[in-house]
Amino acid sequence: MELGTFSISLAVKDIAASRAFCEKFGFRAFAGDASKHWLILKNGPHVIGLFQGMFEKNSLTVKTQYVHRRSRSAARIESTRCTASTGPASVYRN
Repeated sequence: MELGTFSISLAVKDIAASRAFCEKFGFRAFAGDASKHWLILKNGPHVIGLFQGMFEKNSLTVKTQYVHRRSRSAARIESTRCTASTGPASVYRN
């Protein structure tokens, strides 16, 4: 089964320190605004979102319709469709 694209969103305490750490592994910021406490970093197909003060816990985002439906029914994961046109959620808007 093809899982599709997925990314991890990290709830961080210090976005600058977290960015510096990720950059040591080859990640580079391609979206977001550090002054607003969020950045999306990428290294090849791998994506990490850094969010300071926005979320209580880390999360995993899967961008595949099949996996989304299957996960929701099998694991009872609550999901919402993103309709944001600005801010962190707009990066992965459908």
